[in-house]
Amino acid sequence: MIRPLFLAALLAAPIAAQAQDFAAGSEAKTWNLYAEEPARFTARVTDPLCELTGDCAADCGAGSRQLVLIREADDAMIFPLKNKQPAFTGAVNELAPFCQQVIEVDGLMLNDPDIGAVNVYLVQRLKPEGGDWRNADQWTKDWAEANPNALRPDGEAKGPWFRRDPRIRSEIEAEGYLGLGLEVDGPFIADWF
Repeated sequence: MIRPLFLAALLAAPIAAQAQDFAAGSEAKTWNLYAEEPARFTARVTDPLCELTGDCAADCGAGSRQLVLIREADDAMIFPLKNKQPAFTGAVNELAPFCQQVIEVDGLMLNDPDIGAVNVYLVQRLKPEGGDWRNADQWTKDWAEANPNALRPDGEAKGPWFRRDPRIRSEIEAEGYLGLGLEVDGPFIADWF
């Protein structure tokens, strides 16, 4: 006869093994996002197509493919979708130099299957093996280097990148701020601003 306490211990063992505390030692700053938790861990940077299908591009696609982190503690595939900066961009810029290398990352994990977020990661800082911690803020530096002459609509060269990005500006000029056409923008702006 199996004793109830022994059975409960057997059932809880796999759950306990999976429930590692990745928040320990994390210095991640909250974004007040639903289901966020601080998470610091070591992982191998790789290309998900390579990992899942064997379609491996040189240098993980050299910035043309999304990247993932394979967490060392449990081999979980983690999806870094954002860096430390406000826009939901930048994870590939941060991780591409470390293709197929093991690094330590610190950031926020989003886990809530009900909203479709499982192992979604916002990397705020990273540390290569044998290196020092560095902030995950490379994206806007790369953008500024690629767009040295980008100006705001008023001709100013200062301000957030998204107000100066030529791709965004051309979409707004073609489709309006709301994406519903320029004829909709006028009344909306007059009514709301």
